[in-house]
Amino acid sequence: MKNLQKILCSMILISTILTAQNYKPTPNDTLSSILIHSNNKVTFSIYAPEAKNVSIGGGDIPNIQAIGKMIKKENGVWSVTLGPINPGAYRYNFNVDGISIIDPKNTEISESNMNLWSLFYLKGAEFTDNKNIPHGAISEINYFSKSLNKNRRMHVYTPPDYHNNDEKYPVFYLLHGAFDCDDAWTTVGRAGFIIDNLLAENKVKPMIIVMPAGHTKSFQFRTPSPIKDEFIEDFLNDIKPFIEKNYRTIDNSENRAIAGLSMGGGHTLNIAIPNLQDYGYIGVFSSGIFGINGGDSFLANMGKDWENNNLEILDKEDLKKNLKLIWFATGKDDFLLETTKSTVAALKRHNFEVIYNETSGGHTWDKWREYLYEFSQLLFK
Repeated sequence: MKNLQKILCSMILISTILTAQNYKPTPNDTLSSILIHSNNKVTFSIYAPEAKNVSIGGGDIPNIQAIGKMIKKENGVWSVTLGPINPGAYRYNFNVDGISIIDPKNTEISESNMNLWSLFYLKGAEFTDNKNIPHGAISEINYFSKSLNKNRRMHVYTPPDYHNNDEKYPVFYLLHGAFDCDDAWTTVGRAGFIIDNLLAENKVKPMIIVMPAGHTKSFQFRTPSPIKDEFIEDFLNDIKPFIEKNYRTIDNSENRAIAGLSMGGGHTLNIAIPNLQDYGYIGVFSSGIFGINGGDSFLANMGKDWENNNLEILDKEDLKKNLKLIWFATGKDDFLLETTKSTVAALKRHNFEVIYNETSGGHTWDKWREYLYEFSQLLFK
């Protein structure tokens, strides 16, 4: 047996040597797929000598749709330079002859509901940079959802020194948007770095942040009527109880916040308003009650039904005493701007004191990082 093992090892060694001797270097060996220039322009490159057409895609990079087509050099490397690009985190992928792929030379990735993205970070956004300060921990938590009868995952941020003491902490449920997953807020959203930086400056209280998966299956734009949101069942029956059982949370409305972007903003309202006694802080980023501003008949009925179904809660003044903050923010170029405005108006009709910020920008991660930065500083005061 020992002799056989020696023979096999020798054969593997010989094969490795022969392969190395026959290997011909290519431009891919030394290729840097991301090159950040001093003027904040960024050059993207990929080695694809046999490809006919290559382009770059990504929702948040300025002018990427207009200038995304890449140019092939004689050595088989395709490149394009974009920008200048504002500091921050950005997702991108390559489209090679009709097939979308992540960057094979970049190990930084960001997960979505149905695909992966390559990720790069452009330094200089002070509140999202990775600084030499104490950092919290971000954990991937697997749990079994009895509501859905399947295994699920969420991300949980715990502040620095959480594991070195017995203190209890306020909890902040932070929800993602459509097409995304529980990974998004910690990668492209930079949530951990944002809170770490704020903690180092004593601008927020130490808190636990729970980032669950808002999709229970592959994303679909339409849900057959009657609408049954499985995520809300999972949140109420499994996620929230799991967190309160396994983490040292302060379990009252004064120490519980919930916020979300886009679809997650809708989830936030559908969780918090019917359970208003449980939440002291509510944040809605680039979102509102879908259909509340009319338009498409299917969505318009959803908006009308939401207000009617929650009428008793909306008009219950004693429940509003526990609510310390309800905060909305949307960019003036966001396609959900009117949805936001209509939702704010509806809540004000029911005597909610709503703070509404209409900012610059559209439906992009640079705005949602800013909203998290602003909203989190208002929590647990």
